[in-house]
Amino acid sequence: MKALMFGWEFPPHILGGLGTASYGLTKGMSKQEDMELTFVIPKPHGDEDQRFLKIIGACNVPVVWKENTWEHVNRRIGGIMHPDEYFWLRNGIKYDFRRIYTNDLGCIDFSGRYPDNLLEEISNYEAVASVLAHQLDFDIIHSHDWLTYKAGVFAKYISGKPLVVHVHATDFDRSRGNVNPTVYEIEKRGMDEANHIITVSNLTRKIVIEKYHQHPDKVTTVHNAVEPLPDVESYTKTPRKDKVVTFLGRITMQKGPEYFVEAAHRVLEKTKDVRFVMAGSGDMMNSMIDLAAKREIADRFHFTGFLKGRQVYEMLAESDIYIMPSVSEPFGISPLEAMQVGTPTIISKQSGCAEILTHAIKTDYWDIDAMADAIYSIVKNPAMYKSLREFGIEEVNNIRWEDAGLKVRDIYNRVIH
Repeated sequence: MKALMFGWEFPPHILGGLGTASYGLTKGMSKQEDMELTFVIPKPHGDEDQRFLKIIGACNVPVVWKENTWEHVNRRIGGIMHPDEYFWLRNGIKYDFRRIYTNDLGCIDFSGRYPDNLLEEISNYEAVASVLAHQLDFDIIHSHDWLTYKAGVFAKYISGKPLVVHVHATDFDRSRGNVNPTVYEIEKRGMDEANHIITVSNLTRKIVIEKYHQHPDKVTTVHNAVEPLPDVESYTKTPRKDKVVTFLGRITMQKGPEYFVEAAHRVLEKTKDVRFVMAGSGDMMNSMIDLAAKREIADRFHFTGFLKGRQVYEMLAESDIYIMPSVSEPFGISPLEAMQVGTPTIISKQSGCAEILTHAIKTDYWDIDAMADAIYSIVKNPAMYKSLREFGIEEVNNIRWEDAGLKVRDIYNRVIH
């Protein structure tokens, strides 16, 4: 079984949960003996782990024919793509894309991020998909999130192969209901054209059925999982008097950071032996700094900025509690990562991971009192802390990407046959 996947990010260069999920799922699926995965991203850096899949950078796929020598191509992109592959892909150019600005190789310079001209990059990704669809050999197309739906649909029309779209989030999650009509249209068309839709939670499945008008039989939930930490024992907690409660993620409307600050204020009215950390960056960061000052708790509040790689696990391991007060969270992998390093977790009931986690405390995102009570109980009750820690580790170690991969494979088999 050969799958052509379109993604937007891939570790170690990630900007959010999409890259983490893409890595975990593909690695889990690669355990299936006959599974061959080709994963396309806009701009690889060359240090991605390609032991279990092949990565193609959209920025290295020619979409406009330009005459070049082998030596020049090798000099330009040889470190990431073999020149022979470049010339072979060039034979897949069947359409006139000269309206798109291309470099000396006839390739599009993708940013590899989420730039101001994101919609233009999404549209340009279609051109790359057309070349790959003409040249590559595959059985199924798998598009990860709305950014790649256009590419997936075009590849489906060219190749005649079935398309699966993977909904990691919808604009209803990102915008608290204030949906961007252009984004909605891209999402809706991707779902309409798909042979099957995978959602990361039943919460997201419900949105896809009700808001995007998809038939329930066409939508299957495959919950995310978490990649095992090989060096989990190396993450330890520094002994100290004060307890640490951490929010880690994008500081945006979707993640409910203001509820975290307000809950912190309630806790600090009862005890001063707690410090609160907001790790991450986002458009609400300054307003959260202002809110902490307004509530007169700034001396107990720390803003770390964006953390990545090992820093994330070090911060989670140093914490006594991890809290995710998301307003609408399609899944949310970070609570699982926190539980891996033995950190008790409080999550909002409005998150997909709440559907599969038993040993995490669940509150409504807006219920600041319940959140504050849960924090206070854990920091003041060593037996409760110990129970959540031990059962949490045991539970999360049984949530495996390999199992998620088998469910995806079952969907592939259904749409192909």
